[in-house]
Amino acid sequence: MQQDDSKPTQDIPDSEEPAQDSPVSSTETQATPDLDPWEQLEADVAKWKELSLRTAAEMDNLRKRTAREREDAVRYANQRLLEDLLPVIDNFEMGMHAAAQDTTSMIYIGMDMVRKQLNEFLSNQGVTEISTEGQFDPNLHDAVSQEASDQPEGTIIRTSRRGFKLRDRLLRPASVVVSAPDSN
Repeated sequence: MQQDDSKPTQDIPDSEEPAQDSPVSSTETQATPDLDPWEQLEADVAKWKELSLRTAAEMDNLRKRTAREREDAVRYANQRLLEDLLPVIDNFEMGMHAAAQDTTSMIYIGMDMVRKQLNEFLSNQGVTEISTEGQFDPNLHDAVSQEASDQPEGTIIRTSRRGFKLRDRLLRPASVVVSAPDSN
């Protein structure tokens, strides 16, 4: 029988058992009687090395996922607040529309200043208004009705309620009226 020169060898007579303080337990040697103690140790080392590499990879993935979730939590922490604020902004816009009949009144001037502050606040929070020009996009727009028009079918005619995005997430779709096919 040839010996592998890359493995350390130990002279153990066939009649002797491994010593009690040996790292190989008697159950492991009984489980694989074909392997000598060195081969068994090498197999155990390979198994534990693979397990440690897998555990290290899982820990690295956990660290990355936790960092990504923490970043998302910070980026989108105000999402619920902003969603609750949007109906208030809608009502404010209706008030602005009613006050716009006299643009020289102090009420309108004061409301216009508040509107500018609200828009600046939304901008600072990463909120952008969804464009309602051009073709209807079901991912960004909510079609509340259709009207006959000379525009191509599916073109947005007007906006009934503004829509907003928080960075790359949709806060609220824009409610729009789209053109219908001509019935003639």
